[in-house]
Amino acid sequence: MHSICIFCGSRRGRSPAPVEAAARIGRHLGQQGRRLVFGGGQVGLMGVTADAALAAGGEVIGVIPRHLMRREVAHQGLSSLEVVEDMLTRKARMIELADGLLTLPGGLGSLDELLEVMTWTQLGELDCPLALFNQEGYYDPLLAQFDRAVEAGFMDAEHRDMIEVLTSLDQVIDWLDGDARPLASGEG
Repeated sequence: MHSICIFCGSRRGRSPAPVEAAARIGRHLGQQGRRLVFGGGQVGLMGVTADAALAAGGEVIGVIPRHLMRREVAHQGLSSLEVVEDMLTRKARMIELADGLLTLPGGLGSLDELLEVMTWTQLGELDCPLALFNQEGYYDPLLAQFDRAVEAGFMDAEHRDMIEVLTSLDQVIDWLDGDARPLASGEG
């Protein structure tokens, strides 16, 4: 994977662990010569990840809807910032630019993005590696709901298992490096 889309919070959260993880992940992507695709905001875990990737010499592409330019404080120091009309276009464009998707802790937007890519994968409209960083058990209730949906017959186990659940930062780095190759000039 040479281009990774990261879905994550527009807030930092209360624990320092997600901030530290976002910085390490961004730095790792930059050092490995891989492209980060993200929601384009300067705030929260989005900004932390982007800043770390940029500081490490990485290419960072942000995609932000016009109406969130002020609310999420669009990041002005990116390699590229694409302004789109709405959230649906944002998600589609972020996914189009990436060949691997990683979800870090976040709120409703991150949950929406995660569930949408899982749905697209289930329907055969998306075929790329998906991972969820369940840092400090943050997504345990969601994973329990997936199990409940399987038990109740509303979801197949294969669809629950299509996303790789990672519980440590080392696992995230290993996942990122699993099929890693640097971005060759002219690719994109």
